[in-house]
Amino acid sequence: QVQLVESGGGLVQAGGSLRLSCAASGRVLVFSAMAWYRQAPGKQRELVAIISRSGTTNYLDSVKGRFTISMDNTKTAVYLQMNSVNPEDTAVYYCNARGNGFPPNDYWGQGTQVTVSS
Repeated sequence: QVQLVESGGGLVQAGGSLRLSCAASGRVLVFSAMAWYRQAPGKQRELVAIISRSGTTNYLDSVKGRFTISMDNTKTAVYLQMNSVNPEDTAVYYCNARGNGFPPNDYWGQGTQVTVSS
């Protein structure tokens, strides 16, 4: 069983910065990719940023140039540096890890709340 534990959420003023962390533990596998999703009240969960095992990254258009996703050398921890945040970034942020199997398994963290005040 794989567990993903997030940390780093909280309350931040608009224009400020926040760094989210997510670490995998338990029966840790080789992940093909790790990602951050978010879900705001009344909205669907959306993909914010993703990083492949090889380091390729992709971002939601609205966070490009403000957020940076990175992975540690063990490929079992992922980070999201959030700069120049705005109230529209307020959401619960979820860490995701995708396994290498077919079909691939998806693993999820419990979520961490990010609230941006104006």
